[in-house]
Amino acid sequence: MVSFLTKHGDRLVAEDLAVSHWAPTQLSGPVVCGLLARELEEHCPPGFVPARMTAELFRPVLNAPVELRSEVVREGKRILVADAAIVQDGQVRVRASAAFLMTGSAPPGQLWSPAIDLPMPPEGLLSPDGSPPLFKSGDRDWTHDFAANQNADRKSSWQSMPPLVEGEPLSPFQRAAMVGDTTNHVCHWGSQGAGYINTDMTLTLSRLPIGHEIGLRADNAIAAEGISVGTATIYDRRGPLGSCVVTTLSNARRLVDFAVPTDESGVPVR
Repeated sequence: MVSFLTKHGDRLVAEDLAVSHWAPTQLSGPVVCGLLARELEEHCPPGFVPARMTAELFRPVLNAPVELRSEVVREGKRILVADAAIVQDGQVRVRASAAFLMTGSAPPGQLWSPAIDLPMPPEGLLSPDGSPPLFKSGDRDWTHDFAANQNADRKSSWQSMPPLVEGEPLSPFQRAAMVGDTTNHVCHWGSQGAGYINTDMTLTLSRLPIGHEIGLRADNAIAAEGISVGTATIYDRRGPLGSCVVTTLSNARRLVDFAVPTDESGVPVR
């Protein structure tokens, strides 16, 4: 079974799937966010769910040994807040915080909510053990073809992530965090490629995803002077889960052109 990382003693070693499209010496954003979620959820008490995770991606995480650190910042009866960081050579490369909330019954009364029509491909197209992502641009059909989706239309993605660490089941929170990092992909993938790079990612969840498939639909992208904020709805086959927001910087000199041949895993060949 393909995984992003394998265990070698106490070390986690990156496989090819974990390498960033931006540079072969770096780990990809989904892997980084997955590792942070894996560390943070160790602090989640019984009866609580992760309701918000913010990752600050201010330095690249290198394709090298990593150290994960975390601590509980506040533990109350209905909320727990924890922080985590990835450290390399004694330097914090990225950090994250998460809020875990206790579940309970909803208050009485009705609230306004928008009618949301979320696109979903037919069932059975993605393996529970991980598959290349499906994309939908505008009114076009779902496809694995990256080149067919390199355009300026509104995008949706449908993903089944392989295990983060070989031999470990991918938890629903890890799965959501990894997909959440790809918000940049649906919001900032244009007609000539991906030209913005994440500086952060905030994932909000009203519930955890059910099943191995998760969708993202671009809701907005607001850009000015090389800075763009992208917002997407994250959902599964039962409906919306929450939202994802990324703040990004222009990286035009290292534009990632996805209209190139891909390998058997659906990853563009450099």
